[in-house]
Amino acid sequence: MGDLATPILLASGASFAVQIVVTFCYVYILLILLYVISSMLQLPYSIWLSRIQRFLYDVCEPYLRIFRRILPPVGPLDLSPFVASLVLVVIASLVQRLA
Repeated sequence: MGDLATPILLASGASFAVQIVVTFCYVYILLILLYVISSMLQLPYSIWLSRIQRFLYDVCEPYLRIFRRILPPVGPLDLSPFVASLVLVVIASLVQRLA
């Protein structure tokens, strides 16, 4: 019975890992979207809002900085969030197909 259970556990573990990676990609896309929206809004100062914006900055900015170095600026538009999200969608779909 031990020989039969091992492949099932490995397959289950692999599908769980795939789901974690895919979920991480989509949650990170959501965080990028919230970061973009919060950076466009000029809201009155609030300690909680400030903390949320700082969290979004700390989480999203290092990843977006990679794409800002690569992409040339297009006038006042920052295309790095779009390209970064697109890369995450591609990674999620590749991981799902490889599994």
